Amino acid sequence: MSEFHSTRRDFLQATAAAAGTALVPAQVLPAGAATPQSSSGLAGGVPHYEVRLRVNGSDHHLMLDPRTTLLDALRERLRLTGPKKGCDQGQCGACTVIVDGRRVTSCLTLAVMHDGHEVTTIEGLGTPRNLHPMQTAFVKHDGYQCGFCTPGQICSAVAMLDEVKAGIPSHATVDLTRAPELTNDEMRERMSGNICRCGAYSNIHEAIAEVAGGRR
Repeated sequence: MSEFHSTRRDFLQATAAAAGTALVPAQVLPAGAATPQSSSGLAGGVPHYEVRLRVNGSDHHLMLDPRTTLLDALRERLRLTGPKKGCDQGQCGACTVIVDGRRVTSCLTLAVMHDGHEVTTIEGLGTPRNLHPMQTAFVKHDGYQCGFCTPGQICSAVAMLDEVKAGIPSHATVDLTRAPELTNDEMRERMSGNICRCGAYSNIHEAIAEVAGGRR
């Protein structure tokens, strides 16, 4: 009788392979998401999904791996390079876009979850000849240096002002029974998810304050 010999590495490799095989067929998607298509000829046998993304006012029908993030769909499939892949962990805010009027870190959400939703990137806020007021204010107040975080900063700022207007409180809101006011503390708290490694925060805040109708 031959003896069975197995190292710890062999065991872990076999376990990982078995787990991967078991997980591939399971496709858990939110209600209302796109339906899967045939998996024949697709790498790994993972079914792809037809997703309709309405981006910057235009409809796009894409066949996507359900694991594709909204950020990768925008950048790699639609060639919209405004949203930046910074940390890819939702911590820097460089990938921020606006979905149905709410700001979203697109690296942390799956494209299939936004089938039929309205997505706005920095490219959809304004054009070089017709800038959005927030873009104009960022230029006026030098609210950028290297510019890498700027698209996410601007998208976040635009949606943030809408949140304040809608009366949505933040952790810095003192009185939850009253409409929040855009104080320094409120602005810093609400924009804290967008990091500027160049440190242009004071200029960014000046730009936002001007668009909001006040000065710091």
